[in-house]
Amino acid sequence: VMSILLHGDAAFAGQGVVYETFHLSDLPSYTTNGTIHVVVNNQIGFTTDPRMARSSPYPTDVARVVNAPIFHVNADDPEAVMYVCSVAAEWRNTFNKDVVVDLVCYRRRGHNEMDEPMFTQPLMYKQIHKQVPVLKKYADKLIADGTVTLQEFEEEIAKYDRICEEAYTRSKDKKILHIKHWLDSPWPGFFNADGEPKSMSCPPTGISEELLTHIGNVASSVPVEDFKIHSGLSRILKARAEMTKSRVVDWALAEYMAFGSVLKEGIHVRLSGQDVERGTF
Repeated sequence: VMSILLHGDAAFAGQGVVYETFHLSDLPSYTTNGTIHVVVNNQIGFTTDPRMARSSPYPTDVARVVNAPIFHVNADDPEAVMYVCSVAAEWRNTFNKDVVVDLVCYRRRGHNEMDEPMFTQPLMYKQIHKQVPVLKKYADKLIADGTVTLQEFEEEIAKYDRICEEAYTRSKDKKILHIKHWLDSPWPGFFNADGEPKSMSCPPTGISEELLTHIGNVASSVPVEDFKIHSGLSRILKARAEMTKSRVVDWALAEYMAFGSVLKEGIHVRLSGQDVERGTF
C-alpha cells in the first residue's frame, strides 16, 4: 500500500494540517513509510495571487522541514510528469520517506461555475486563453512523430466522450444509491432492498456493577508494592477510590471503566499520544 495525497498549491502552503502531517511522517508508530504528495499547482488559490498568499517562492517549500525531495515539473509535458512520478515512487519505495511532485500548470476555467477569473486575474487569463491545451499539444507531437495517426487519436477521443455520455445518460435512471460500492468492506444487513437504512438496533453493552467496582478499584490502586508515587497523583487515585465507593464517576473514571471492560473481554486497546503517555487519560 502506498499513500498518495493530492493537494492544491494554496492549500499546500496554507493548511496547517500539511505541516503537521509532514512532522508525523517519520514518527515511530505513526509513519506510513513515506507518502507521495502531488501538488496541482495552478498558480492561483481560488482568485489569490501567490504573492498575496505565501512568503516562500514555491508552495512546496513547506516540505523542506523534513528534507523531502521536491520535483517541480511542467505539467504541459506529460512524459516529463510520468518520469518524475516514477522517480518519486522509486524514492518512496527505496527510502520510505515522503516525496513531493509539484505539477506546475494552470487552470483554464474558473474556480467553479460562478467564478469569472478575468475579474481578478485579467493578465494571467489573457495568457491562459492563448495557451494550446495540453491534450492538443501532446497529440500534435505524437502525430508529428508518427507515434499515432490522427485517426487513432480521434477514435480514442470519441471512445472517451462516449463513455462519459453513456454514464451521464445512465445516471438519470438511477433510483437507488449503491452505498456499498464506496465501502472497502460491505456491511451485511445495513440497508434494505430499496437502499434505505434499516432501523438501527444496538446490542446491550452494559456490565455488572460488581465488574465496574472491580475496574474502579484497580484504576485507583498502585500496581507495584512500596512504589513511591507523586503526591499529586496519590490524591487523584484516592479521589478515584472514593468515587468508586460512592458509586459516582467523572469523565476520566468513565473512560477507565470503558477501556477496562473491553480489556477484561480480552480485546486489545491501543492508546497513543502525548496526553496518554503522561497519564491524562
